Amino acid sequence: MIDTLTPKGRIVAALMRLAADRKWSDVSMSDIADAAGMTLLEVRKEFTRKSEMLSSFGYMVDEEVLRRAPRRPAAQAQRDAIFDVVMSRFDVLQPYKAALKSASDGGALDGSVLKSLMRSQAAMLQAAGVDTEGPAGSLKVAGLAGAFTRAFNVWLGDTDPGMARTMANLDRQLRSGERTVQFVDSACASLNRMRDSFRPGTKRDGDTPAPTTPL
Repeated sequence: MIDTLTPKGRIVAALMRLAADRKWSDVSMSDIADAAGMTLLEVRKEFTRKSEMLSSFGYMVDEEVLRRAPRRPAAQAQRDAIFDVVMSRFDVLQPYKAALKSASDGGALDGSVLKSLMRSQAAMLQAAGVDTEGPAGSLKVAGLAGAFTRAFNVWLGDTDPGMARTMANLDRQLRSGERTVQFVDSACASLNRMRDSFRPGTKRDGDTPAPTTPL
């Protein structure tokens, strides 16, 4: 998944190897440069801090998840499609669990990582055939981010190869979120109807036709 033929890939792969064996805070930029077989100057041309590397890793994961995602069957429920895509993401992340636990324990979150997280949620929803445009779409992305984060924390401690605990937690999160999404969709539909009813030229029940001027 990580293309180690590119400078970015070599750096990200080096970070993930080091973080799997050390505390996040114990991995320095110089360590990463050495592990990647590059100079610190070469590394800094690509990334200035570890969180940027983690964000780039997230983008690589997005690409792999989207590559694996099948077209959603018309009969498949939206929640089931999202469940499949998110579990596919955990499959992709599995080889990097130790490194991600180090990053999580080390408080690696910053603006670039959070932005990457939201981008990833949008990508997963789109892969599941869910519209992410507009205010309703933004709420869906935020909702999945919360569900994914909670399931991710369970996954970090899930030692079952079948990820039973992770699957059960994610299912609960998505069932709860589904009710919220249905409420949001209903509210947005109502607001759209209200907006349309007050557009100029829209005739509403009880309106008196405007008098016409004979030519």
